[in-house]
Amino acid sequence: MVEKWPRLNREQLGNFRIFTLNRDTRRSPRTGNEHNFFVLEAGDWINVIPLTAVDDVVMIHQFRHGTGEITLEIPGGMVDPGEDPAEAARRELLEETGYTCDDIIPLGVVTPNPAFLNNRCHTFLATNARWVQTPTFDGAEDIAVETFPLADVPEMIRHGRITHALVVAAFSHLDRYRHKR
Repeated sequence: MVEKWPRLNREQLGNFRIFTLNRDTRRSPRTGNEHNFFVLEAGDWINVIPLTAVDDVVMIHQFRHGTGEITLEIPGGMVDPGEDPAEAARRELLEETGYTCDDIIPLGVVTPNPAFLNNRCHTFLATNARWVQTPTFDGAEDIAVETFPLADVPEMIRHGRITHALVVAAFSHLDRYRHKR
């Protein structure tokens, strides 16, 4: 039976605005040996699948510094301290795309990488998405908005046009939601 490893110590190694880097010292319950692990402590994230009245998905093209590539994604971002994830979803949708919606429906939650991240990513469906204003990017965002038929998404994932793991997970949540209904 696998057991939790007790944390013996936590040392903050750096604070980098969107995450804190910690070194955790933990003891193996199996061997009793101590080991160091590096953990990125971050706030929760949200992803939004905005569907228009004609079942088009509002998506964004965005340069990602980790891969050095432009990716095709759904709107998403960080949940601000004290903010409800559903409200963060509405806010990010409007800021990144200029779209609003009727309802925000929770679809599911994943842990992006529990090996070294402590946060969660909440996925929402935004119904009857429609453009209402020009997007308002923060200083480090350059985003282009484009719509695609929802029916095209599985092929876009299969052929590598959509590669962001959290976006793929979001569409998996949507597929499960739609099959339940």
